[in-house]
Amino acid sequence: LGLKADGSIAAWGDNFHGQTDIPPSNAEFMSVAGGGTHSLGLTADGLIVAWGNNSYDQTEVPTPNIEFIDVAAGNSHSLGLRADGSILAWGRNIYGQANVPEPNSGFVAVAAGGNDSLSGHSLGLKADGSIVAWGSNSSGLRNVPAPNAGFVAIAAGGSHSLGLKADGSIVAWGSNSSGQRNVPAPNTDFVGIAAGASFSMGLKVNGSIVVWGDNSFNQADVPGPNADFIGIAAGNDHSLGLKGHFGDLNLDGFVDWEDHAEFSACLAGPGVLPPLGCDLARLRGHWSVDLADYARFQRLFDPDVE
Repeated sequence: LGLKADGSIAAWGDNFHGQTDIPPSNAEFMSVAGGGTHSLGLTADGLIVAWGNNSYDQTEVPTPNIEFIDVAAGNSHSLGLRADGSILAWGRNIYGQANVPEPNSGFVAVAAGGNDSLSGHSLGLKADGSIVAWGSNSSGLRNVPAPNAGFVAIAAGGSHSLGLKADGSIVAWGSNSSGQRNVPAPNTDFVGIAAGASFSMGLKVNGSIVVWGDNSFNQADVPGPNADFIGIAAGNDHSLGLKGHFGDLNLDGFVDWEDHAEFSACLAGPGVLPPLGCDLARLRGHWSVDLADYARFQRLFDPDVE
């Protein structure tokens, strides 16, 4: 799945269950998530649209379908984060991946994993920088390494998980069957993470991508030139990288006054969730958009571009 600047979604690949058939009117989307054989889209008004395989009710969004700010899709289950910091989970629940632990509050990001219908785990990032994990505990998936603090982003793979720390390092746990937990050195300066079935991805502050783990389908071979990336995503056995310029929020090739206006609208302060549509404003990979992001934006900003 790809989210366009105009709020529409582009989808390609396997469509056996209709997972690439985006429902009409395909507009005003702010976020997307692709699961095993189902897809999720979050609209500007906080509504989740779901399509594709519904064998385990993974496309049956619980009511009331309102006030969502983030979505995540596992192999056969789905997660939605509400504006009040609570998580809704639905779909396959064989390992309890849809049973959000109490207290169900204070969450700022979600991630869903699993590489087949007989697996599944979920992650929730708290505003205090800790991670809550539930569902399958195969290979210690629920055992977040200590200290469970200082995390700013999360990713869930087939049978492993990743956490990005505020210092730019990555912590990995769960299965290491293909080396997907072996973060290459130097483990520094990361601003983004993504996890596939048995491989992992990290986006560096310099715009390069690092990939490690399974490479059976060349998913770890980043095409050259490995530069100017601003976003990453991982499927089961494939990888995606979005090219652009950090700070270019409207993707027009410049970091100009239009981007300044968009960034100002996203600036929410420490500990406060930014509005929907602010993913590219998270210049340090954090869930928040605060003055540290603004300081970096100012270094990228060119006021003379018209």
